[in-house]
Amino acid sequence: MYKYFISLFFFFAVVDGFSQKQNADINKIKKDSIVYKSPYGIRIGIDISKPILSIINTAYSGFEVIGDYRISKRFFVAAELGFEEKISNEDYTNSTSKGSYVRLGFNYNAYENWLDMNNEIFLGYRYGFSLFDQTLNSYTPNVNSTYFPSNNINTPITTSNLNAHWSEFVFGFKVETFKNFFVSASVSYKVLMSAKEPENFKTLYSPGFNRIFESNTGFGFNYTISYLIPFKKK
Repeated sequence: MYKYFISLFFFFAVVDGFSQKQNADINKIKKDSIVYKSPYGIRIGIDISKPILSIINTAYSGFEVIGDYRISKRFFVAAELGFEEKISNEDYTNSTSKGSYVRLGFNYNAYENWLDMNNEIFLGYRYGFSLFDQTLNSYTPNVNSTYFPSNNINTPITTSNLNAHWSEFVFGFKVETFKNFFVSASVSYKVLMSAKEPENFKTLYSPGFNRIFESNTGFGFNYTISYLIPFKKK
């Protein structure tokens, strides 16, 4: 009789252990089968560094709208549109550049997100184009003479319909601080491809490109806030 109860006890113990193992395997399969989908949509925002710079620097004013659209897991098409006006003071000249610009290109997200995170560490490229006017506000002829000192000339000379084309390489990061709300910072290295300049005067500043150095290169910085309008998840 005792042998019967002992055998029955061991039978139920084995069955219970087997059942628990099966349930654990099923739960593991369910967890492993969970797929976290990422949102795809249009993201729009502004570069907040430009309004801030306009407040603290009276020689500058600008505004920029940004946007991107996700086309795959890691690639985004991107664009920036803006307007800038900048007064440049040099040793012998004072000039103002004023106009609009557009930058078009893509970003590649090199960051591997965890679960349902949606952050980016990105590398990108832009083609930039600006259309602007430049005014030579005043200048002093560079004449080194004791007997005929040079005088400052204050008659403004404006040249319209100037343009510049350039390539731009971008590195930055983007963080989702709240649902669909992003904060981003990036730096860029710019290479001027061509520029239409005023007669007898070099363009010192191009909207969208920033300061043009002697090597026809430049640098940029953006600090943006943006909002994602999701269309789908996949």
